[in-house]
Amino acid sequence: MNVKKAQSFVTQNAIYIVLVLLIMGIIIYEPSFMSINTLRDVLIQSSTRVIIALGVAFILITAGTDLSAGRVVGFTAVISASMLQIPDYSRRFFPDLPQVQVWLPILIAIVAGLLCGLINGVIVSKLNVPPFIATLGTMLIVYGLNSLYFDMDPNQSQPIGGLRPDFTKIGSGFIGSGQYSIPYIVLIALAVAAVVWVLFNKTKLGKNMYAIGGNMQAAKVSGINVSKNLIYIYAIAGALYGLAGVLEAARTGGATNNYGNMYELDAIAACVVGGVSTTGGIGTVPGVLVGVIIFTLINYGLTFIGISPYYQLIIKGLIIIAAVSFDMRKYSSKK
Repeated sequence: MNVKKAQSFVTQNAIYIVLVLLIMGIIIYEPSFMSINTLRDVLIQSSTRVIIALGVAFILITAGTDLSAGRVVGFTAVISASMLQIPDYSRRFFPDLPQVQVWLPILIAIVAGLLCGLINGVIVSKLNVPPFIATLGTMLIVYGLNSLYFDMDPNQSQPIGGLRPDFTKIGSGFIGSGQYSIPYIVLIALAVAAVVWVLFNKTKLGKNMYAIGGNMQAAKVSGINVSKNLIYIYAIAGALYGLAGVLEAARTGGATNNYGNMYELDAIAACVVGGVSTTGGIGTVPGVLVGVIIFTLINYGLTFIGISPYYQLIIKGLIIIAAVSFDMRKYSSKK
């Protein structure tokens, strides 16, 4: 009986066991990886990824997917950065733009992300296009629009830099001092996670989201307006991508049209590792947080010990396949 329980535990948690062993291997190879500074760097890098993953989680729980997430992040990063440069920067995106309140470009970028999500929701729910195809199409459209915007005169596809200190402080500022300080960006990510937890667990939209992902036809029969709820869900996800794009620009102090490339794949992988089912109807905010931190630890750790980025792509790809495989096995065992 104990053997069966052990086998069941390993089967249900195999992906976590593998990832923990990988992290332990990194620590054994390079003990200096275990430090307060490393943890702080991991949390900072995880912050924008958490927000993206929470947006993706909305979609996955409805049994959908969103391939446009990364490109929306890049688009909104460019939008916010282009309007928040210092006055005497030599290559201002908008040379004649007056200095505006920092919140205005941030709001514009978030609304742009929301509109991208809204369009995804309409295509999926009203035109009945499968989410994979719909978001693949909008991914290409958003990247094209972003590249056209980025190539406008006088910028002509030059990296956007010279961002205002009041903007970059959002991504690099912190409360406290020394290695025990808490970055603003981490606090923002935690606040967003708290709001999303409330949406998932304490609102009608959250209950409808789980119902739609669990069985869309049953949800329709029970009186849920599936189309309207999907539009809301995709719009919220888009707004989260918009916020993540703003924070990414503030954190790095610049932006290009290639920001956000493949971020959606990391987000999907982190969600699945964190227990969000690709078949819909299952997923929690704490699980997403854990999944993102584990994935960021692995990315950071592999870079820390000098593993080639090309090998990292292979490892990440194997993790994604393994995570989805174990998720499908859990789903099959419950049927």
